[in-house]
Amino acid sequence: MGHLPLAAAAAATAVAAASVMCATSVWADGPRANRGNDPFFQVSHAVSSCPAPLGPLQTEQEWLADSHYRIERGNSCWWEGRCRLSNSYLYDKEIQEAVKRRLANIEPSTHWREHTTLWLMLQRRFIYVQGCVAPGFDKQTFLSELAKTADVERVLDETTADPASDALPYRTLDNPDKPAALQDGG
Repeated sequence: MGHLPLAAAAAATAVAAASVMCATSVWADGPRANRGNDPFFQVSHAVSSCPAPLGPLQTEQEWLADSHYRIERGNSCWWEGRCRLSNSYLYDKEIQEAVKRRLANIEPSTHWREHTTLWLMLQRRFIYVQGCVAPGFDKQTFLSELAKTADVERVLDETTADPASDALPYRTLDNPDKPAALQDGG
């Protein structure tokens, strides 16, 4: 009596499987995650009300759309003979540690901690500098010094001196679907 007839058990299994498939498709694009495990971390907190960047958080759909290009970009430096590792994304964990040392070394000459609220995202030997800088901060010297970090290919400036701007140079955690504003020259 405690057992379902075979047909009823099969029907129950089919309903359960369909429920899981529906739930999966509903949530396929919902949660954002750091699907590439790209280093992303905040390094300073001096500028108040600076909107937090979205960083490497992507929906599954965004990740799938970017995956071909990510593979191609990651492997191209190896094929071109510019990388000692087989994929440029493999450098990012090493660069994360080197960046922290570099930031400590350039603090006395740039005073970046007391004039910025910044996050760094590392992807394929590029450093994306996102966040806010105080008006008058010597951003170019800071970026130039940061670019001297070992194995870094490029430093991309995605900062603003106006945290209240409606046109930020990066996507934000609070409004992830709003595109970043284009910058003219950085």
